[in-house]
Amino acid sequence: MTLSEPSESVEISVLNRLAETIQDVRTGLDPEIIARWYEILEAEARELCPTQELKQSIKVIQNPELPMKFEFKSSKRAVPYVIEAIENNLNSMPFATRLYFQKFEEILHQQAEEYSKNSVTSK
Repeated sequence: MTLSEPSESVEISVLNRLAETIQDVRTGLDPEIIARWYEILEAEARELCPTQELKQSIKVIQNPELPMKFEFKSSKRAVPYVIEAIENNLNSMPFATRLYFQKFEEILHQQAEEYSKNSVTSK
């Protein structure tokens, strides 16, 4: 056994983890994967909603010509259930997909706060 063998094994291990991370990022931003996660989140958020009206307000539409473009529609009252569905699933998502939906969740929070401020000031 030489002194270089342990460091080579550490280098190989680091390179393997780096390759896995790169592959995860590449696949995590695939439009089909993101669309599938939107389907999962849409279904779970609908299940969490207490009324049929709220359930029906949640809809995700993928642009057929621009597959990375999604339109998310929901009632303002359904947003907490959508956020809960996102939170419930983040740990199961590939790294890049998780980052994508964390940003989506952040935008939902911002819009919900904006809506709350506007509805308070308009009264």
